Amino acid sequence: MAQLDVVGAVLTYDDEGPRDGEGVPLVFVHGWTADRHRWDHQFAHFSPKRRVIRLDLRGHGDSTGAGVRAVDDLAQDVLALLDHLKIDRCVLVGHSMGGMIAQIVALARPDLVERLVLVGSISRMTYSRGRGLLMAASTLVPFRLFVAANIQRAFAPGHPREEIREYIRASAATPKDVVMTDYGAMRAFDVLDRVGEIEAPTLIVHGYHDVQLPVKQMLRKAKAYPNAVVRVIDAGHELPVERPAELTEALDRFL
Repeated sequence: MAQLDVVGAVLTYDDEGPRDGEGVPLVFVHGWTADRHRWDHQFAHFSPKRRVIRLDLRGHGDSTGAGVRAVDDLAQDVLALLDHLKIDRCVLVGHSMGGMIAQIVALARPDLVERLVLVGSISRMTYSRGRGLLMAASTLVPFRLFVAANIQRAFAPGHPREEIREYIRASAATPKDVVMTDYGAMRAFDVLDRVGEIEAPTLIVHGYHDVQLPVKQMLRKAKAYPNAVVRVIDAGHELPVERPAELTEALDRFL
């Protein structure tokens, strides 16, 4: 675990694996209310053979800092870390909000992104009816209840309840201002009209049972990509922890 001072925050990150390993470094970016440990399975699998980097976004996990008004601000943090580590080429992997960040990075720095992997993410935020109702009620219900409702819905039916409770506890530990401000930033996110500019080979992995960001929204994004392959997995929104081995296998094959 290492740390980097950026404007208004201290970012915590892991940087492991051989510098002369297979291929360019893998960079993992987690989603809303999560932390870098969402990628534990992938980190353990890839780090023995290639350089792997993951970070806690500002205000999440072991990083400090307030919430942001735009997803672009989080992308600037990722770019600051990669510049600090002197990464000039990488495979960028993002889950949910992390996938939004990854798309912004790929658009801003096409020279930096050799390949792109988007897990449970979209290019234009369009709320499902249930998510819209949650958003409308967010100012009327206790914070923990708001977080619990979002995290509960993120998992496919049948996922172990105790594990879901643990993720709810971890998410609710994220400062309220970070949770709500970042939620607003995601609400405004829209790069759908620009993703046709992303020429890097792209893997889009999505959960069939994802009700947070439904498959039909992902397909709207996938059609806009000029060089993408889609993999749909029998899971909900939290693919990195619901089906970690399947996600790792999909990423391994793509690489």
